[in-house]
Order: sequence, then structure tokens, then C-alpha cells
Amino acid sequence: MSKKALLVAFHFPPIKASSGLERTLALTRYLPHYGWEPLVLTATPSAYAAISDERMGQIPVGTVVRRSLALDASRHLAIAGRYPHWFALPDRWQSWILSAIPAGLTLIRRHQPQVIWSTYPITSVHWIAYVLHRLTGIPWVADFRDPMAEKDTRTGELTPSWPALRRARLAVERRAAQHASALTFCTQGARQICVNRYPGINAENWRVVANGFDESAFAAAESARHGVPFKDDAIVLLHSGTIYPTPDRDPSHFFRALRQVLSQRPESARTVKVVLRASGVESYYRDLIHALHLSGNVLFAPALPYEQALQEMLDTDGLLIFQGYTSNPAIPAKLYEYFRARRPILALTDQDGETARLILKEAVGEIAPLEDEAQTVVALNRFLSNIESGLFIQMTPQRISSFERAHAVSTFASLFEEITS
Repeated sequence: MSKKALLVAFHFPPIKASSGLERTLALTRYLPHYGWEPLVLTATPSAYAAISDERMGQIPVGTVVRRSLALDASRHLAIAGRYPHWFALPDRWQSWILSAIPAGLTLIRRHQPQVIWSTYPITSVHWIAYVLHRLTGIPWVADFRDPMAEKDTRTGELTPSWPALRRARLAVERRAAQHASALTFCTQGARQICVNRYPGINAENWRVVANGFDESAFAAAESARHGVPFKDDAIVLLHSGTIYPTPDRDPSHFFRALRQVLSQRPESARTVKVVLRASGVESYYRDLIHALHLSGNVLFAPALPYEQALQEMLDTDGLLIFQGYTSNPAIPAKLYEYFRARRPILALTDQDGETARLILKEAVGEIAPLEDEAQTVVALNRFLSNIESGLFIQMTPQRISSFERAHAVSTFASLFEEITS
């Protein structure tokens, strides 16, 4: 292969418990199918709070991977748990910029890539790619995925709320809008935020490249599946992944709605168990669960290896999404894995958001606002009824296949060809 792409990404194996690595890992695996050789510039494993070798085997043999030193200010530079605020501008891994730029230049001199690609959510990644682009003139594709800064459509509150951090992120975003050959986003809503923010810049090459799922991972999970733990005769509902105790991901209203639904179900009805896998918030909600007498119904479960987590999705009765209206421009990456699992979906999300639009378009789930207990009661009752009766719509295999990550990689490959032709 004569064409090479330098991929600048913080999230990469052996980082553990981060959906951020999936996009880059897919590019390293599938770009060669389209005539592009990937070169990866990433951080040293010490930068990650947790590591695991379980995904290392998915990096194709022979892939050039260069790791440069990155320090996490909260772990490596803090004294008594505190560190200067400016150590977190534009993020806590700003030290990576100092080592990654020389490492990137070395990769460029040695391998002569035709394009540079960088991916958020670590802002420093785009700084690194911007500098490499300015020093070498190599076309740059800035993959923003989700918005760097937003405004609450109901309250007007700005995110991030710290003005210095918001300015630092927008400074990077502005340089990408002005200098990158193309910008990419996971949803149309995220793209539109940037279009509105920079009306004077030609947005022709600002594209939507949706997330997806890895079919090979699901194939491996299906061959090794062994049933859901906690199953018995219960209806098991699963949320797989981190939950944040913030309005954006807060399941409190769901717990209260669940209490109402369980109180209304006949004594002869099947038990309902909610498994919150790798939520990271058990201690925060323990008192609420106890007060609602849900200790036997809501189970906080530890993280599983990736393949086992997919097995659990395949074997559960229903899948849950928690997403507040403040994340309307985004779609959780796990939703595409839920599609592939072909299980019923209950999405507690705003009807005007991208997640709701996609679920409604595909007609594969129930929707209720995350913060609305009454509507959640109605949706949850209907959801459980449909599970018990088997009356839920499954997406066709042909439609499911359209969300494979290989399709997203083909879009990136075509974009690389376009901007380097």
C-alpha cells in the first residue's frame, strides 16, 4: 500500500473501559481494505487510569504504533489530590502535546503519510494534529465526534461551565474549522452546532460519520455465549456502561418509575431485575435504592471483558439507554451495539434528540424523557408487556449490517481520497 494515514488518538488499547477507542481501532483494522496503511500516534499506557490487554489482540499485526509520554495531571502531577487549574487546559493530558509533536514528526519523516486524522474527546489530540499539519502541510481531518462546547437549550447554561476551559476548547475547534481539510461528526446535530458557530467558513467537507458496532466481536461473542447471569425466570433489563450522577445520565427518575411499575404488577407476574453493568455509581445511589425497596431488583454489577459484555447484551430481555436532553446532539455508541444485539430497547431520552430520532426512524424501541417519571412509568409498563408477549419489532439483518464500523471506515477512506487527490 502506497497511501498512509497518521491516526492521532489518545484512546487506544490497552486503555480499559472506553468506547473512545472503537473508532480508531476500527480504522487500524479496516483501512487496509481500502488501500490505506494506518500509522498510530497514541499515549503511553501510564496515561490511562486503567489498562487491560483484552483488546490488544485486535490491533493488526505489523501496525506501526508510536506511544509518547502523557501524564494525567490528576494522578501524576497532583499534590495531596490538588493541582493548578491550568494543568487541565485544554485537558488533564496537556503534557502529551510536548512529547507527541516530536514523535509525530518522526513518524512523518519515516513513513511519509498523505493525511493526518485526529479524534476527540481528548482536546490535546487536535492540538497535536493541528501543529503537525501546520509544520508539514499534510492535509488534516479533525474527527470531533461530539461537540466540544454546548449551550443548554432550556437554561442557556454553557458547557463546560469553566470559562477558561471553554475558551481553550473553542480555540482548538476554531483552528480546526479554519485549517483542517475536513471535519467529521457522529451526528447531524453535532455538525450543525459547528456550522452555526462558524457561518463564514465553507462547511462542504464537514461530514457526518456515524458510530457503529464491530461484527467480528459480536461473532466471537455469539460463539461463546452462555446465558445471562441473574436470569432465573426474571425479566432482565440491562444498562451496559458508565452512568453519571448528573442530569445528563441520572437514573433517579427511572428508579422511582420502576418502583411504581413493580407495585402495580400482579403477584403472579415475573420478577423484574435491572442490571447496571459497570455503572461506577453504586455508592451514589445505594441509599435511594434502599429507600425505594429496590435492592432485590436493581443490581450493580462489575465490568466484564468486552466479549462477555456483548454476550450479555445478546442474552438479556431488554436494553436501557439513559440520556438527558443536554446530550441531544449525541448518540451513545452503545446504541449501535444494542441494534446488533436485536433486543428490545427502552431509551429514556429527549424526543427532540438524535438518539430518539434514530430509534423512531428504525422503529425499534420505546422512548420517554429521562427526567419525566410519569411518562417513564407508561413506557416501562408497555416495554415489559411487549417483552412478555414477544411483541417487539426487530431490525432486519440487512439494516443492522449498515451500522457496522467497516462502513464508517469506508467513508473515512473515501474522504481521505477526496482531500488528497
